[in-house]
Amino acid sequence: MKNILFVILAGTLLNLSTCENEDAEFMNLRGSIFGSTYNIIYENSKKIAPDDLKKDVEKILHDFEKSLSSYDSSSLLNRINRNEDVKVDAYIEEIYKNSVMISEMSGGAFDITVGPLIRAWGFDADRQKNFDEQKLDSLLNLIGMDKVKLTNGKIIKSNPNIILDFNAIAKGFSVDVVARYFNKLGIKNYLVEIGGELRTRGTKNGNLWRIGIDKPEDNNFMQGQLPLQAIMSITNKSMATSGNYRRFYIEDGVKYSHTIDPKTGYPIKNRMLSVTALADECGIADGIATVCMVLGPEKAKEFINNHPKFSAFMIYSGDNGEFITWMSESLKQYVTEN
Repeated sequence: MKNILFVILAGTLLNLSTCENEDAEFMNLRGSIFGSTYNIIYENSKKIAPDDLKKDVEKILHDFEKSLSSYDSSSLLNRINRNEDVKVDAYIEEIYKNSVMISEMSGGAFDITVGPLIRAWGFDADRQKNFDEQKLDSLLNLIGMDKVKLTNGKIIKSNPNIILDFNAIAKGFSVDVVARYFNKLGIKNYLVEIGGELRTRGTKNGNLWRIGIDKPEDNNFMQGQLPLQAIMSITNKSMATSGNYRRFYIEDGVKYSHTIDPKTGYPIKNRMLSVTALADECGIADGIATVCMVLGPEKAKEFINNHPKFSAFMIYSGDNGEFITWMSESLKQYVTEN
């Protein structure tokens, strides 16, 4: 009889079955990082000691955090935001170039200079809202990818008050960094998940990796506590979810989402509730999910259809508040909706 273990993750659910092929040994690494958790399932055909692998993974993630964390005051990113005379490392160079690419293809819907707006709306580490409509124009003057450039290993800002924020792509990128390490070790079957963003390679005993997508309801704070919206089966792809149903606050009866529209300076106000984006790399999928949230349902569908190397599963609200789902044609054979 097959035993089933359901592991609830941030925005996802993994269905882990016991091995029908007794020769395959799958191991599970779990831990905490970035104020969240990581969960890694891998086939240990190389017979690597799990404790040693866990130490290596956590060393990689801690080095990553010292580079890109917006919460660690000593991180390289925060030193750049304080205008210290420092050069970027390989992490920031790659994530910067990917951010420029996503920004250009999305017409500016993705923008790493939204830091001042994130702070103003109270979604940074301090969580103190100080947004003032009278100061909106001065804030928007700090926003725009054309206001920063990477030259000779340094981030050059046109205004010292510009604040870079990679949170919309960094968690996914951290998944890629760990997955690349697994590739280097020759591990052919794995799932790497960090804070709900994940990347898969190969299969688990010949079966695709099965990922659950939560219903985007405001009271759904515990992953898996409500029936799933859908289950997706994937392999050799990365998957990232962005939504407005867990990270928000309500003030004077108004709900403010953590996703900021860089063109208006305001939290997004459209019918999009949740976007699960798929791409080869998890950092890219992470950024694309944010793009779709900012664009809203109709423009996001057009964007995904115009970029067939990406696919997406979207949930948005109808005229009567009902959930409406849309998915890329390429996903339909891999998605089961509840």
